[in-house]
Amino acid sequence: MGKITGFLEIDRKVESYAPVEERIKNFREFTLPMEEKDVKDQGARCMDCGIPFCHSGCPLGNLIPDFNDAVYRGKWEKASEILHSTNNFPEFTGRLCPAPCEEACVLGINEDPVTIENIEKNIAETAFKKGWITAKPPLERTGKKVAVVGSGPAGLAAAQQLNRAGHQVTVFERDEKPGGLLRYGIPDFKMEKHVIDRRLEVLKEEGIEFKCGVHVGKDIKADALKNDFDAIVLTGGATVRRKLPIEGADLKGVVQAMDFLGQNNRRVDGIKDLGEEILATDKDVVVIGGGDTGSDCIGTSFRQGAKSVSNFEIMPMGTPDRPKDQPWPFWPMRLRTSSSHKEGAERFFSISTKKFIGDEKGNLKGLITSEVEWVTVPGQRPQLKEVEGTEKEWKCELALLALGFTGSENTIAEQLGLEMDNRTNIKASEIDYKTNVPGIFVAGDQRRGQSLIVWAISEGRQAAHHVDKYLMGESALPLKGDGDLPRV
Repeated sequence: MGKITGFLEIDRKVESYAPVEERIKNFREFTLPMEEKDVKDQGARCMDCGIPFCHSGCPLGNLIPDFNDAVYRGKWEKASEILHSTNNFPEFTGRLCPAPCEEACVLGINEDPVTIENIEKNIAETAFKKGWITAKPPLERTGKKVAVVGSGPAGLAAAQQLNRAGHQVTVFERDEKPGGLLRYGIPDFKMEKHVIDRRLEVLKEEGIEFKCGVHVGKDIKADALKNDFDAIVLTGGATVRRKLPIEGADLKGVVQAMDFLGQNNRRVDGIKDLGEEILATDKDVVVIGGGDTGSDCIGTSFRQGAKSVSNFEIMPMGTPDRPKDQPWPFWPMRLRTSSSHKEGAERFFSISTKKFIGDEKGNLKGLITSEVEWVTVPGQRPQLKEVEGTEKEWKCELALLALGFTGSENTIAEQLGLEMDNRTNIKASEIDYKTNVPGIFVAGDQRRGQSLIVWAISEGRQAAHHVDKYLMGESALPLKGDGDLPRV
């Protein structure tokens, strides 16, 4: 694959960024596209490694060496066909995926891995630019109707696959527009929303119907869908936010990250009626939580004109290199520094927030922290211990809680009589994605809990195969690992 000696001759290269002082003035994407020659050179770095472990790192089972080789040889349309055979939306994953495939790259054992994610993005963008991505409605319809509840990546993938099989698919979305957290969680500077809209136009042209502003479980009772559709696929997100149950958590200025990010995305979209505004402008901001959502809050705060941004993480500071107990090709818990972190945020590790402090009007004005350490006892889970004498008071007018999610809202599950697991996910096998109620399937975060965009797309595709099989007795929709182009 690629050039036989490419990995010896060519260094890893990725897209560069616009300068910080320029990019924080707006919410547009700020990566600077690579020259075509540079992308082809990166494809040339892909080794003929015998067993491509990148496949094991990719939840979608992308045929990575194959599209890398096609890019290296300048066969972009072929590369697009290969990539789209396993991934419905590479323009999303090429921007947003943390690239577990790169951590599993064989070259990454002792060198910098192949820049797989960036190659993927360039393939998708080239395909759109050249007009290769067009609507391909099914030649025949089966007469079966399927409801997909939720229009995030899992729902969109399931909908497209089921539509390809000839079923009439209706996607229900409670927000104003389709996309789920892609639209109202991911900041525009990571993915501008026209990227979603151009793909949605293709899906609509293929025959998929979208009903937005419809909250299944409230506006429509979930069991009513059973009467109107032959099958239902639940693909809602893990939207129940983790709280911080400490004194002062109800002060004005203590805000859940997704409320902050969602409102800002609507503001960027030109929506005027936002309710009470949540803004970081001229404030000392503290983002509590060190993951991707916390990073998104940091970048958004700077673009809103925050006075300062601090980031608190309760876990110890990771190492830049792979930890010894997390060997290749596993995903390593190492220190990751995002583009938002580089925009000026100060990061603090092994720190716990103990109390929020308010003024006489109930507004947040500060918080108190202490340093913590994790104590490991053989045979037991690590225990969190406060370090005595390390209390500190911080000035803070906006605290953003980016603490992850505890599960999905269960109104739909209750109305349909679905079984839940102890993490408030809907019970369903990952073999066939069936729930305990015939004709109802579940995929994505609502089944597996909060996870990556690649897992969402993968689950939507897999579930679609089993829904099709349930409706028709068999299915030609590809499953992960089939290793060929779509047969429908």
